[in-house]
Amino acid sequence: MHLNDPAFIDSFNPATEDEIIKLIHQSPNKQCDLDPIPTSILKQCLHTLAPSITKIVNLSISTGLFPSQFKQAIVTPLLKKPSLDKDDLTNYRPVSNLSFLSKLTEKVVKSRLDEHLSRNKMYNHHQSAYTKFCSTETTLLSVQNHVIKAMAKQQVTGLCLLDLSAAFDTIDHNILLHRLSTWFGITGTCLGWLKSYLSDRTFEILTARQHSARHLLTCGVPQGSVLGPLLFILYTSPLSHLISQSCVDHHLYADDTQLFLSFSPDAFTEKIQTLQSTIVAVSNWMSTNLLSLNPAKTEFLTIGTPQQLNKLVNPVLVLSDCVKVVPCENVRNLGFIFDRQLSHRAQIAAVCKSCYFHIRDFRRIRKTLDTNTARIVATSIVQSKLDYCNSLYLNLPATDLNRLQLIQNSLARTAHPHQIKRHHHITPVLKSLHWLKIKERIKFKVLALTYKALHFNRPTYIFNLLHITQRQTTRSASSLTLARPSVLSGRKIIDRSFEFFAPQLWNSLPKHIRQPSTQDRSKPALSPSQFRKAIKTLLFQQCFPPG
Repeated sequence: MHLNDPAFIDSFNPATEDEIIKLIHQSPNKQCDLDPIPTSILKQCLHTLAPSITKIVNLSISTGLFPSQFKQAIVTPLLKKPSLDKDDLTNYRPVSNLSFLSKLTEKVVKSRLDEHLSRNKMYNHHQSAYTKFCSTETTLLSVQNHVIKAMAKQQVTGLCLLDLSAAFDTIDHNILLHRLSTWFGITGTCLGWLKSYLSDRTFEILTARQHSARHLLTCGVPQGSVLGPLLFILYTSPLSHLISQSCVDHHLYADDTQLFLSFSPDAFTEKIQTLQSTIVAVSNWMSTNLLSLNPAKTEFLTIGTPQQLNKLVNPVLVLSDCVKVVPCENVRNLGFIFDRQLSHRAQIAAVCKSCYFHIRDFRRIRKTLDTNTARIVATSIVQSKLDYCNSLYLNLPATDLNRLQLIQNSLARTAHPHQIKRHHHITPVLKSLHWLKIKERIKFKVLALTYKALHFNRPTYIFNLLHITQRQTTRSASSLTLARPSVLSGRKIIDRSFEFFAPQLWNSLPKHIRQPSTQDRSKPALSPSQFRKAIKTLLFQQCFPPG
């Protein structure tokens, strides 16, 4: 994606008072010890303070100087996972608490940079973190679609998950500024402001209510800042250009890099060497850019049908003379467990264990909650786990989906205002709560992702899986129709492919829902909220037929 002649941006448009007021109202009431007043009080006095705050922000972005008072941070070490060893310092994430006004100024600058990058299509299409319409779910859905198509062709896929050590903390400021200028056309006052933002930053550690001495930050971007994540993905954009020169596919999500390559089992030796050489190239690039690949935490998974996996002989990934990676039985990929046959049974087992744990706790406090609060709690602690990346459950066997449905049934009995015994029929309870069943929730998610891809053409890797046909009879009867790709016959697993099954779901919708826009015939006419409401109503009627 190297841009030889990028579009330039040399100054930021000033912020309006209305923009500042909107950003402040949208901000949570969190505060930092560096703030002179609590955020909640600032919001109450906003009509008085907004003009002064607007002047401070505009003075910063017009002069290209980030105030030194805004460069201070209080770092709170947070344990990455509760199960990790608390005595091992590498298990902590150094989150920076920054003053409210500093983050507000960052938000204004980020909106200008985002507009520049989006308008000129400079975002890395393989990077899904911190990017609108992209998520862990779209990333994993794309990977799964690739793997399922390979399985339908009797191929095996080698999936390698690379681990970076302290990626945000080792970014070199000079390399970053040069990359922002040459790759993304950020020059003049804009580049000067970012240089000021990065330079002379200080931090102190807060732990057990004790503050450390203040230290100078000479590299990295602050975790917990607004601009840090954006600067990181711009810093690592050349990595995709490097990987794309090989035949290895890849996806990036922040500092998580996954490489995957599909092949017939008898070509394993040749293809694994290609994968290994790509990893070496990635490692060398990271070293040059002062990032560190951690071979000890690299995970490797071979995915395919049992028959094809059995044909692999000693499928070991050799990263160096000292590091050999044996294929795992399953790996946790962006919070979702992939197994060797892509059955998702390990993922469903993990979801069941977690959800039932929370449901038991929920039962203990249910009597103290009103009905509305109980529904909110149920949705936030359990339903959200059932919905996480649930598009990947598309067309799984009924026995597997039923395990998830039993969780929802148990949750519904607990959330319902009346005590519902286990032997009572659950359908009326789900209907009274206005909850779609698991199978319909999966369809809802797939259709929602399809709509977003068609309406916004993003993420690109999902949009490219959809193919619009120009099937229309009369102007009033025309509807947006998707073509279903041809596949090998007799491969039932292909029904789990988003590329193959999403068109079938979409084309089954009533024509008025698929009606194209009069301005752009390739996009739906309904707004996002109208579309979600329409398909939920339709799926709800399928779940609970009237009468």
